[in-house]
Amino acid sequence: MPIKKSAKKALRQNVKKEAKNTRVWRTCKDLIKKTRKNIVAENLAQAGELLQKTIKALDKAAKKNIIKKNTANRHKSRLTKRLNLLKTGVGKTKK
Repeated sequence: MPIKKSAKKALRQNVKKEAKNTRVWRTCKDLIKKTRKNIVAENLAQAGELLQKTIKALDKAAKKNIIKKNTANRHKSRLTKRLNLLKTGVGKTKK
């Protein structure tokens, strides 16, 4: 446990920031999972809507440095690629 007053305040701040960051990243992960499920189930309309929400959430998380920029871009790219494959009907999507 911290002894000095400034260390106690820093601990309180860290706990709050960690909770907020976890909440934001958890939301992103949930959106990613929902989007993947809809792509696999071939629900184009719903998958498209969820993809837009997911991209927005990932961009916000990257902007706030909760996740790295390349991580957000990688997730967006892979989801978009799967949805486009489904739209064109070129190949089956992975489960």
